Amino acid sequence: MTTVARMIVDALATQGVRQVWGVVGDALNPVTDAIRTDDRIEWIGVRHEEAGAFAASAQAQLTQDLAVCMGTVGPGAIHLLNGLYDAKKSHAPVLAITGQVPLEELGTDFFQEVDNDLLFRDVSVFCRTVTSPDQMPALLEQAVNAAITRRGVAVLTLPGDVGSKDLPDGVRTPTFVRPPQPQVAPADQVADAASAIAQADKVTLLVGCGALDARDDVLALADRLKAPMVLSLKAKPVLEHDNPYQVGQSGLIGNRAAAKALHEADLLVMVGTDFPYREFYPKGTPAVQIDVRGEHIGRRHPIAHPVVGDAGRTVRAILAALPQKDKRSDKHLRKCVSEYEDWVKDQRSLIRGPGRTSVVGRVRQVFENPHRRIRPELLAATVDEYAADDAVFTSDTGMSTVWLSRFVTMRGTRRMVGSYNLGSMANAMPQALGASALDRSRQVIAFCGDGGLMMLLGDLRTAVTFNLPVVFVVFDNGRLGMVKLEQEQGGLPEFGTELDNPDLAAVATSLGLQAERVTEESELAGAVQRAVASGSPYLLDVVTNPDEVAVPAQVTLSQGWGFAIAKSKEMLESR
Repeated sequence: MTTVARMIVDALATQGVRQVWGVVGDALNPVTDAIRTDDRIEWIGVRHEEAGAFAASAQAQLTQDLAVCMGTVGPGAIHLLNGLYDAKKSHAPVLAITGQVPLEELGTDFFQEVDNDLLFRDVSVFCRTVTSPDQMPALLEQAVNAAITRRGVAVLTLPGDVGSKDLPDGVRTPTFVRPPQPQVAPADQVADAASAIAQADKVTLLVGCGALDARDDVLALADRLKAPMVLSLKAKPVLEHDNPYQVGQSGLIGNRAAAKALHEADLLVMVGTDFPYREFYPKGTPAVQIDVRGEHIGRRHPIAHPVVGDAGRTVRAILAALPQKDKRSDKHLRKCVSEYEDWVKDQRSLIRGPGRTSVVGRVRQVFENPHRRIRPELLAATVDEYAADDAVFTSDTGMSTVWLSRFVTMRGTRRMVGSYNLGSMANAMPQALGASALDRSRQVIAFCGDGGLMMLLGDLRTAVTFNLPVVFVVFDNGRLGMVKLEQEQGGLPEFGTELDNPDLAAVATSLGLQAERVTEESELAGAVQRAVASGSPYLLDVVTNPDEVAVPAQVTLSQGWGFAIAKSKEMLESR
């Protein structure tokens, strides 16, 4: 005989799960005991369940395989929610096993009782409570298969008195499905898209993470169409390097070349992207959208030519349907690429702090960096220089992501993960833990905001406890930086964003990490080199300038005036 808990652990190990993240406790004790006696699965006990859910989300995003986290009765399960929402919005297959009060107490408002089926309904593609051993392994199969096939979160709730119960003799082994094979779009949709593309003169591609497995196909399409390629942030790891057509990102972290490419095109071709910011799409431009998820078609931008299918297979089909002798001009491409190269040069000049000529820039010259703190642009560029070509980067939402996007190149086999759909704080550190646990020999670097790091600070110790050699690079500007910028662009003085941080390097040292605090530009390169070469958990607390401005692709006059007015108010109030 075997127990429900041991059957679950054995099935997950057979499926290929190698780590489970969570906090031990009461209802889940039978499951953690089964993990204790199965050397195929490593238990990684975090200090906060949210960190465990973020770690599992990162693992699922990086591998596209099932990842697992756990939280016990009531509060323990509730703590998983934020990380699980990150998995949901990133289409990451995650199984969350949650505890519940004993069966006889269900519905009595018992101590710590929470209705998990109600609580997790919105975040999950499957959510059930096991109320009898006879329901197993069917419910486990449904949970795992839903997570895998629907690329989302499955929640299986296990009351404490069910996990330890014996299964009947001869119970069958769980059967899990494989992800469905990607399919090419229907022939009529391919023909319609190819016809629209053939008739267009200036085509721009907007490419997202749905094309990560279709690099060669997307490059071939750009070459045939002489089309500039705007990348979503999540497409950057695979499609940025050695790509003569790419012109960077659009949106709040975008650039003027990407804006030009989008707004001067007479046809937009979207490939595997659900880019959410409607205001950055070109107005009135017809569009082709290729996406494996039909529900994504047209929800961000009006689509004249919907194409539902796998990016790589569908792009190949469209290429085959296009006229072989295409004599279109490459003027649109050359113009956008040239603009992008100029913008990159301008960005690189920010590392040492030149003068500015833009509306926001002229105001900035008066106020920026009076204390000569290290520029975050320089910090990001220095990490880029010394990091390995196969490094995995994570970034906190906000300014840390801006600096990663603009100053770290995804050369070699580098990867990146962030809360790029949910936009949560505090994700970089736990996601880096998850990435490092996949392969402790691979370099993992977390771009942490000071606000984000402090929110889940306790799980720095998890890196030490489980020998996860992450380099935590802290952009320590004493601010919630993106909120500060939002306030100032709206003409409001900064309020509520200042952080009275401790010496974060000293805190990290007390937690058992190697750590260094950097306050001088001359010390930065050496500190970064020591950190990335350490091979152990390492925190760099770099004191950066809080007044750096990440100028969006298209600065409006109102933004410039808002920034000027806000700075004037701040000066008057500080006096």
